[in-house]
Amino acid sequence: MAKKSTIARQLTPKFPGRAVNRCFKCGRKRGYMRDFDLCRICFRELANEGKVPGIKKSSW
Repeated sequence: MAKKSTIARQLTPKFPGRAVNRCFKCGRKRGYMRDFDLCRICFRELANEGKVPGIKKSSW
């Protein structure tokens, strides 16, 4: 059985104004970052692994 998020990604809205930005990795719609096409959770995971170019963890 497919995950709900993968099903939601395939749906096309009846009207273009109803289109929702979703994380390409997990399908989450809340906490979406447009610059990276990721949700905040996936962004943090990938940034900590060093897989997002130009982003590094701050420390002081």
